[in-house]
Amino acid sequence: MRDESGRSLVEIIGILAIGAIMTAGAVSMYSMIHGNQTRAIAAANMEQLVRDTHILMQSRGDYSGISVDYLIKAGALKSDHAPIGGSWSVTAEEGGKKFAINLTELSVGECDYFITAIPQWAYAVRVNGLTIDASSADADNCFSSRTNQISFIVE
Repeated sequence: MRDESGRSLVEIIGILAIGAIMTAGAVSMYSMIHGNQTRAIAAANMEQLVRDTHILMQSRGDYSGISVDYLIKAGALKSDHAPIGGSWSVTAEEGGKKFAINLTELSVGECDYFITAIPQWAYAVRVNGLTIDASSADADNCFSSRTNQISFIVE
């Protein structure tokens, strides 16, 4: 009688299939974690921008003339790269009494993130032209394409 100690082809294919499923799950999980980390870093950067802008503009008494270029020249920003999304701007609102951080070309995931966790430093948030608050925030405000626009209004 002969003892066989090898594995069959079906067993090997089964092991490879399990490995492929586990790898796909790990890549998916990494992608989700990376996206959430990027959004959290962007939110922290914007909060720092709000603090720096308050300090910078405090002596003027209003926010008229504020822009990304102005903030770079004043040292409140390092570069003109958007914290998240495609392009962005910083503009004065209501005659210089407030300012807005405007983000464009956001994905639906980025849009959902910012409307479900509205920052405390934001006086109001506009998503695709609609002003929302914590009670009216839902996923219906975000488009499924990468064309979402969010404005954080700051006093």
